[in-house]
Amino acid sequence: MEVALRANRRPVFMRRMPCLSLVTCLWLTMGVIADAAGNSISNSSSLPSSSRRPSAVTIGSLFTHDSVIGKAAKPAIQAAIDDVNADSSILAETKLKLLEYDTNCSAFLGTVEALQLMEHDVVAAIGPQSSGIAHVISHVVNELHVPLLSFGATDPALSPLQYPYFIRTTQSDSFQMHAIADLVEYYEWREVVAIFVDDDYGRGGVSVLGDALVKKRARISYKAAFTPEAPESTIKELLIGVNNLESRVYVVHVNPDSGLKIFSIAKNLTMMGGGYVWIATDWLPSFLDLSDTVKADTMNLLQGVIALRHYTPDTSRKKSFLSRWKSLKLKTTAATPNSYALYAYDSVWLAARALDAFLSEGGNISFSNDAKLVGLNRSNLSLSTLRVFDGGKRLLQILLTMNFTGLSGEIQFDPDRDLIHPAVDVLNIGGTGTRRIGYWSNYSGLSVVTPETLYDKPPNRSTSSQKLYGVIWPGEVTTKPRGWVFPNNGKPLQIVVPNRVIYKQFVTKDRNPPGVKGYCIDIFEAALNLLPYPVPHEYRLYGDGKGNPDYSSLVYEVAQNNVDAAVGDITIVTNRTKIVDFTQPYMESGLVVVVPVKEQKSSPWAFLKPFTVPMWCVTGAFFLFVGAVVWILEHRLNHEFRGSPRNQLITIFWFSFSTMFFSHRENTVSTLGRLVLIIWLFVVLIINSSYTASLTSILTVQQLTSGIEGIDSLISSSDRIGVQEGSFAWKYLMDELNIAESRLVELKSQEDYAAALEKGSKAGGVSAIVDELPYVELFLSSANCAFRTVGQEFTRSGWGFAFQRDSPLAVDLSTAILQLSENGDLQRIRDKWLSQAGCPGQATASDENRLSLDSFWGLFLICGIACILALTCFCCKVVSQYRRFSPGTEEPEVVIEPARTRSTARSTSFKDLMVFVDKKEAEIKHMLKRKKNEEKPQANQSSDGHSTFSPA
Repeated sequence: MEVALRANRRPVFMRRMPCLSLVTCLWLTMGVIADAAGNSISNSSSLPSSSRRPSAVTIGSLFTHDSVIGKAAKPAIQAAIDDVNADSSILAETKLKLLEYDTNCSAFLGTVEALQLMEHDVVAAIGPQSSGIAHVISHVVNELHVPLLSFGATDPALSPLQYPYFIRTTQSDSFQMHAIADLVEYYEWREVVAIFVDDDYGRGGVSVLGDALVKKRARISYKAAFTPEAPESTIKELLIGVNNLESRVYVVHVNPDSGLKIFSIAKNLTMMGGGYVWIATDWLPSFLDLSDTVKADTMNLLQGVIALRHYTPDTSRKKSFLSRWKSLKLKTTAATPNSYALYAYDSVWLAARALDAFLSEGGNISFSNDAKLVGLNRSNLSLSTLRVFDGGKRLLQILLTMNFTGLSGEIQFDPDRDLIHPAVDVLNIGGTGTRRIGYWSNYSGLSVVTPETLYDKPPNRSTSSQKLYGVIWPGEVTTKPRGWVFPNNGKPLQIVVPNRVIYKQFVTKDRNPPGVKGYCIDIFEAALNLLPYPVPHEYRLYGDGKGNPDYSSLVYEVAQNNVDAAVGDITIVTNRTKIVDFTQPYMESGLVVVVPVKEQKSSPWAFLKPFTVPMWCVTGAFFLFVGAVVWILEHRLNHEFRGSPRNQLITIFWFSFSTMFFSHRENTVSTLGRLVLIIWLFVVLIINSSYTASLTSILTVQQLTSGIEGIDSLISSSDRIGVQEGSFAWKYLMDELNIAESRLVELKSQEDYAAALEKGSKAGGVSAIVDELPYVELFLSSANCAFRTVGQEFTRSGWGFAFQRDSPLAVDLSTAILQLSENGDLQRIRDKWLSQAGCPGQATASDENRLSLDSFWGLFLICGIACILALTCFCCKVVSQYRRFSPGTEEPEVVIEPARTRSTARSTSFKDLMVFVDKKEAEIKHMLKRKKNEEKPQANQSSDGHSTFSPA
């Protein structure tokens, strides 16, 4: 239908020009030209001079008087003429005259009336109300330079670029269509059905609505058009077809004179009950405002309808005009004026103010013949009676720059020639009248405060700022309608399911209803049960049952609208999300690498593996070194470190290695010995802990070995890789990881998995398998720990259910899946189908980490420095004591064999030093003390001898 509408709109201008020529011929042949020519000559003979204002200027009005809009516009225009002529500040001594022409709701007659009006040398025209007539007349006024001020032609296609003399003094339908799009977004609907009259007015508005909805991620699912003169039977047939569609949100954009027929027929078809949404454009409030009290039967047809009405501020001038509305002459109704009456009134004042400015700057009301029309007088047709307004161009410029406050609000045009600050009232029809539930403005969207109060604030289009009051929907319900149902055509939802031949726990064929079973089916059925509405559906298997189907082709079936949805273990990947809508993932997934493993036999020398050879050597050396240092520091003070050389050697070895288990029995008494021992015990603690951890890792985790460490090492190798049949991993490995197709092997069963891995790549099998984690977990649970995963998951995705684009069921099911996750049903279903015993050795293995000297040289350095410092202090002390000791004064018990006698008593030897060091500390101190005491008498005797033999 869209294509047809677009095709029909292209030649519309070409169709109208012959129509205009035909109308002109008919009109001229009827003798109208002759009468009009006389009037034209009389008018042109008395053109005013530029030195003074004319006594009167003539404008025309062109609309259907006996219409919803015309009944309100006619008294408003006449009231405006009277008010202008009564106001001495406008046009001064010049009176404003009005010529009225009735278009009679006919495009043909409207065109004829418009041409007749142009014959009377009018300087401006008010109207028409019809967008179709406006399209045709705009060509005439463009040629004759007569501004056309339309208070009712709302078709957005009336462009100022094509029709420069057309000025819209009302709001374009473009704005209320954007308001409807905001309403659709506010209530979270995704699709609407547009019901409209098939003319310029209807097509133009619906075209803008479609563009506005696309920006809100919504769309028009169907365009239901009918001709302006369509009988009720045609409309009934149209609504029956609409009722069979999925969407329940209807936008009605029709003429006010015949729009109620739609609701009357919809009422008879029970389409005004619960679950339906009806949104009417401004035509409906325009009709309801015509009468103070609308008939009860009419209001019953409209219960729950949302309608839009042009917003006009409640100014004092507007209130004053409404108070005298009932007393206006020519008024044919007692109702308050609708918005079109206010726009018509302001149009007259706009023309009057512009003419006043035009005359004030010296403008002259004059007309001249159009050379183009005169050149066409090759027959009896007197086209020269249509003359050009000489000041039309200047008057047009003044009109577009006017700025004043009228009954409808501020009259000022933006660069696109639209009135500034467009806004609408959002109404809800209920009971015996309407109530306002909010406003919409082009400035800040939906709100519950008047638009003019928001103009002084920064524009705010955030979701949180969009507000409306509550709505009573059709069927007298206050809960927001879902906006869609399953098509009422007797067909259940067609769901395609993959016919798997491997990993049938997820989904497989079943002989019992509904024909399929598995983990994915249980998830889908549980989610459907949480929906507040029934979903009739039936499953169709996809695949021949001999091999897994291609999942990309399965998703493409949904995208091509061959089926409604796809349910199964379908991975959500980027390419698929571009053509279908997925639900919330119900299972996490990702690609992993599976490799074969071999259990190593335990070695009798496994306890040596934690340390490298240099580490063992240095550790053993330090045990001996620390034991010797402690022996040296404790030998002179601690009796436990004394005895025969053999016992002392054994003590050194025992003490050194017993510290490994903190089981040494010997106590340390020296300060330096304790310092060395504390540091060494800390080193031993670290070494013991590291050795225990490393040995445990070697005897458990490191029993599993494999040449493939992850996806990186797999890519860099040239080994063959196994991929599950039908999996997206095949294209992923080729397209994303650039792995040659010749390296990929398609596997069709779990037996193929095991056989291929056991053979290996060189024997015609594969070195690794790349598959999704849920499949791998099932495979490993039955593989007797002969295989394992290596590395990490290198993709992050999930499984979901696929639906056609913009399907509202996808959104509702996503919410249901989240509920399943929160209440624990998702896990219970998983345990039912997928709970399997895992392999106890299926821990992630790493390379064997043997402890080297690099990790401990700092500890050994600290311990070595402490030992050296302690030995240095000990040596200094011993040397100091030894220098104070004289071998000649030693105690008699020190036996020196005759064969070893020294030539000099004061000579020292290394053996003497070792003997001295071997003595106990207490003996050394005692010997030094006795030596000191003996040296004192000798010194006294020496001094006495010298005094005796001295000369007198």
